Amino acid sequence: MSKDKTLQKKGLIVRAMDRVEKVGNALPNPATIFLILTVAVYIISAICGAMGVSVTYEAIDTQNGNAIVEKTVSVVNLLTADSIRHLVTTVVSSFTGFFALGTVFTIMIGVGVADGSGLISALLRKAASSAPKSLVTAMVVFLGIMSNIASSTGYVVLVPLGAILFMAFGRHPIAGLAAAFAGVSGGWSANLLIGTNDPMFAGMSTQAAQMIDPGYTVTPVCNWFFMFASTFLITIVGTLVTDKLVEPHLGKYEGALETTANGLTKEEKRGLRFAGIATVLYVALILAAVVPSNGLLRNPETGSILSSPFMSSIIFFIMLLFLISGIAFGIGAGTIKNDKDVVELMNKCVSGLASFMVLIFFAAQFTTAFNYSNLGTVISVSGANFLSGIGFVGLPLVICFILLTAFINIFIAVDSAKWAIMAPIFVPMFMRLGLSPELTQVAYRIGDSSTNIIAPLMPFFVLTVAFFQKYDKKAGIGSVISTMLPYSICFLLGWIVMFSIWYLLGLPLGPGAPLFYPA
Repeated sequence: MSKDKTLQKKGLIVRAMDRVEKVGNALPNPATIFLILTVAVYIISAICGAMGVSVTYEAIDTQNGNAIVEKTVSVVNLLTADSIRHLVTTVVSSFTGFFALGTVFTIMIGVGVADGSGLISALLRKAASSAPKSLVTAMVVFLGIMSNIASSTGYVVLVPLGAILFMAFGRHPIAGLAAAFAGVSGGWSANLLIGTNDPMFAGMSTQAAQMIDPGYTVTPVCNWFFMFASTFLITIVGTLVTDKLVEPHLGKYEGALETTANGLTKEEKRGLRFAGIATVLYVALILAAVVPSNGLLRNPETGSILSSPFMSSIIFFIMLLFLISGIAFGIGAGTIKNDKDVVELMNKCVSGLASFMVLIFFAAQFTTAFNYSNLGTVISVSGANFLSGIGFVGLPLVICFILLTAFINIFIAVDSAKWAIMAPIFVPMFMRLGLSPELTQVAYRIGDSSTNIIAPLMPFFVLTVAFFQKYDKKAGIGSVISTMLPYSICFLLGWIVMFSIWYLLGLPLGPGAPLFYPA
């Protein structure tokens, strides 16, 4: 391909992504979107209610020995006096009872202390700076994936650090930025541990699943097995894309190369020792309560771990892990002097969730209205019957759902907002087609993560553009997208292949999380 044609092709890509950015910027705030959707639900329910829209389907009667019974559900008109009285009296309870609210706040208390004390930043810098030259790319991508435990820390700490590390080894700094950004954002849903997103998604999936099965609960660890394996997939793919595609395309860096990375201070090293000791003691205590057959945190009747106080309280124990290790680091590093410092870090973290609370308030009202109207049941039954009738079920259906999510993500980059909208529709629909809520959730997370790195409306995308411009003054949104596009495509294809193999082998997605639901 000639140079002129290459430039023309690149120009077309940039113009196309500019149009995507323009459309995305024209969209209202996610909270406003939920308000608009709530109004739309009221209007649509009134129309469908007046027309007598209903569906008939087979359901499990849990009060009659789990017998299969035939049920008919009609759309409820939300503009009637009874409906309005019911909905206005449940505004507060809908918000406070929203499943994701408590779980996210609980785990963020611990993460806030670990992050605010400097523990997470120190761990990332220590691991990255100790990587051998041959593994520096893999280490940067891997640490980017792991950093999403602490929400957005990786964007602020690891992305610029990736450039410095690459420069220290005489490599192109933008390749380091790209590798780190790919790990942090493209690997958003992969991790070896349970992160802050897991309880949030599980809460929304639970509420959606209970539209079909009132007793169904999606646990925060429901995707852990798959996401654990995904960590290695994204690390390998991200490394190959960086070394074989991105860095060769960038060419030789013409600027001055920095030779050193930001190392750890003496206080930070002492803090890591303190944190390590505290973590070992805490883990030993938990193991002592879980491993023995008569352990305190096992099920007292069956001795099971899956259905035990430990699994039911997993968010609390993860919060304690971050909290204890964060306090220990802070004491050792001198960033925490007393209890007031600890509480202040908690306050600072929770105050950062203000936008999340506003979003959840409006999302909760939409969910309540949508469920009360029975529109979700009608859509899911009708959709399931249509897909089943044309034979579009199973793996092909899930792959199309992944691709749909990846496309929508370019325009609506807030993952919690998208799932709050999509879960009440797709979780019940897929359950009726024999696919578990856990499977629908993991498919959504694959599509959502894969296109994060090319979504101009992703909250930290502009920050990444600024990092790029430090090493290339001419860099803009288009150049960042063109650099990150190979990662997005390869992550999406690699994840689909891995998911397909996982699906065909019938492997569980997490502890007690099957692929299929008995439709």
